[in-house]
Amino acid sequence: MSMSIFFRLGACRPQVSAIRTPRHSLPPFRSLSSLPSHPSSISAVLLSQRRLPPAPVLVQSRLLSLASLFRKPSGVPPPAVVASVSKLEAEADAHPEDVEKQVALFEALVNTKVKPGLNTVVARWERTCEFHPSHPLLRSDTAFKLYLTALRDLGLESSISSAVRRRDALLTASSSATVTAIASDASSHVSATSASVDVNAAASQPTVTSPSSSALSSTVSPSQQAAQEVLAGQATVARSVHTDFDALGAALGRGAGVPGNPIVVTLNEPRGTVFLRLIRFVVSAGLVAFFVLVVLSIWVENSGLLKAGPRQAEFEPIQAKTYKFSDVHGVDEAKAELQEIVEFLKDPTSFGTLGGKLPKGVLLTGPPGTGKTMLARAVAGEAGVPFLFASGSEFDEMFVGVGAKRVRDLFATARKKQPAIIFIDELDAIGGKRSSRDQHYMKQTLNQLLVEMDGFLQNEGIIVIAATNFPESLDPALVRPGRFDKHVAVPLPDVRGRVQILQHHMKNVTAAPEVDAMILARGTVGFSGADLQNLVNQAAVKAAREGAQSVNLTHFEWAKDRIIMGAERKTTFISEEVKKMTAYHEGGHALVALYTEGAMPLHKVTCVPRGHALGITSQLPKDDRYSVSLKEYLAEIDVCMGGRVAEELIYGTENVTSGASSDLQHATRTARAMVKNWGYSHKIGPVYLSDREDTISPKKKDEIEDEVRSLLIAGESRVTALLKSKADELHRLANALVEHETLDAEEVQKVIRGETIRNIDEVIKEDLSRLNKDAAS
Repeated sequence: MSMSIFFRLGACRPQVSAIRTPRHSLPPFRSLSSLPSHPSSISAVLLSQRRLPPAPVLVQSRLLSLASLFRKPSGVPPPAVVASVSKLEAEADAHPEDVEKQVALFEALVNTKVKPGLNTVVARWERTCEFHPSHPLLRSDTAFKLYLTALRDLGLESSISSAVRRRDALLTASSSATVTAIASDASSHVSATSASVDVNAAASQPTVTSPSSSALSSTVSPSQQAAQEVLAGQATVARSVHTDFDALGAALGRGAGVPGNPIVVTLNEPRGTVFLRLIRFVVSAGLVAFFVLVVLSIWVENSGLLKAGPRQAEFEPIQAKTYKFSDVHGVDEAKAELQEIVEFLKDPTSFGTLGGKLPKGVLLTGPPGTGKTMLARAVAGEAGVPFLFASGSEFDEMFVGVGAKRVRDLFATARKKQPAIIFIDELDAIGGKRSSRDQHYMKQTLNQLLVEMDGFLQNEGIIVIAATNFPESLDPALVRPGRFDKHVAVPLPDVRGRVQILQHHMKNVTAAPEVDAMILARGTVGFSGADLQNLVNQAAVKAAREGAQSVNLTHFEWAKDRIIMGAERKTTFISEEVKKMTAYHEGGHALVALYTEGAMPLHKVTCVPRGHALGITSQLPKDDRYSVSLKEYLAEIDVCMGGRVAEELIYGTENVTSGASSDLQHATRTARAMVKNWGYSHKIGPVYLSDREDTISPKKKDEIEDEVRSLLIAGESRVTALLKSKADELHRLANALVEHETLDAEEVQKVIRGETIRNIDEVIKEDLSRLNKDAAS
């Protein structure tokens, strides 16, 4: 029987050869016998594609995506695909009878979409048909579909019909044992004997119908149906899906999928998938975080949760200590001008009987610390009306439009509380001069303020009081009549004002009976109200630290020197040489101040480091200065040159130090102002030249610099002649400064006359005995 089958198969070979596709119609392929037997042979063929010229690829237009930046070109399989194909090839070669492994290899090669992979599929199928016509692979419809798909992708659709006839013939000529094995896969209840078929009878039939396709029409074979599907463009069903479901069914059939016997599922993703997912997550999280932060910042900005201190309702009247005009001293003229504002707020109708109108706004101008804010509070306290306080820096913040909104809220609150006072401190922060170069959002707050001040009537009972230290920087539209009608100057207090301020603040401290406010006031020329308050406070703190029963003149003198000259740095190590040079430097300043007509009277001189200086010569005017003459300005330049000239006379020109930099800076600033602003130069003439450099011609700049240099050189010459004639007094004063460190004007006079002053040891002993006496009491 076997021999008969053998010869019959041999007889069939010519017929099979007759129906094979001619060689010229099939794709050229290498015989599998000539392929290397190593498992990586197919991978070598695939990798060789890199050296081949690229095949024509259908380019489809698509939008650029982020994933396309990291996707490898489709012409060459990625290394991961090549490695997977190599692994499948090794398994297929190791198990040649395993249909599943052969189909998995076919599927992987077809999915590469490259010519060497497709040729390999065709070559393996052709070799199997030629040398193993009874191989189970030929009965696999999925493998045949993959073979047809490879032919179609190679552009050999005309060879598909020949391949169908060839497979049908091979299936017809297959042995009855093979047919029985195929039938047993469909149903385990059919016996092997009933499934055997006579080869001659099977050869007489035109087609072979698979047992698994009994539901199909008898005139359409599975091979023809597969060809129709491939030619129709239907994608080959992924074998891995069927394989996975088959494996799942097999596992469930074995009793898996229950507690204690789980089904293990492994998910393999390409390497680039994790990277792309990470990029998408980072971008999405960044966008979400950005919008969340914007919304959160707007909410925090409007709620004011991050502002320091307990938050009060915005623009609500301040509930604090009530101030009266009796609490404000040293500015009697300003109080008189503001008195009519108080009367208007108490009775707004009384001013309209004769048709008069009170100003809408009052602008308080003056140096820092003169009591502008105190005056505004005193007006509200005298009138008994709500006081709405706002600083210029509170309006403009991070977001555009917030400043204009806050201005509207401020005036809306004032209208609800009228009569009321709106006080805007540091008005120059929002009321600066506008320019065409400014951005629009920078002018919104000022424009809104201008509109609000024009928008309410005089009889509304709302007064706007503003304070600034730089009235010249305000926009003209803001300070014009109709908005800030009245400008009240709040200058530094004169001697009478200083006496009043000192007496007011000394009520809260225990002062010694010998302390005279008039003496302190005469020695604090140029002090503002805030400086005088600081003077009294520091003197009281100093007395408390020393354990004194009261604050005496010594404590007040110490506090005044600390404010004028800075704190002493007695712990700083100063060598004797540097201390001696500093003494000569400060001695030069002191002698020029004593012997130069028009110079400001000498107050104190010290060679102890104070603040950022190694030594200080302090001068205080006897009375308040309201104007300065040319002689006084020249004397001021001479005093500035005294220290540098003294160093040059004692130590030589090559040993002059840089300690005179601040003196030269002050002298140069004074000389330049004399030439440009005060008309003290005969060459330039009595003109005023702006400090802006672009308004002065280059020639005029050179003339100004020449005049400034002439004033400084002339002052240096005068000082040199003076100190040369007073060389002995300079030596005596420097030696006394080294010994006593600090000398007042009276002691300096004694030293230069050659009189002796108390030895430093006596002074120290006296101070120690006084401290012991105070401690014992």
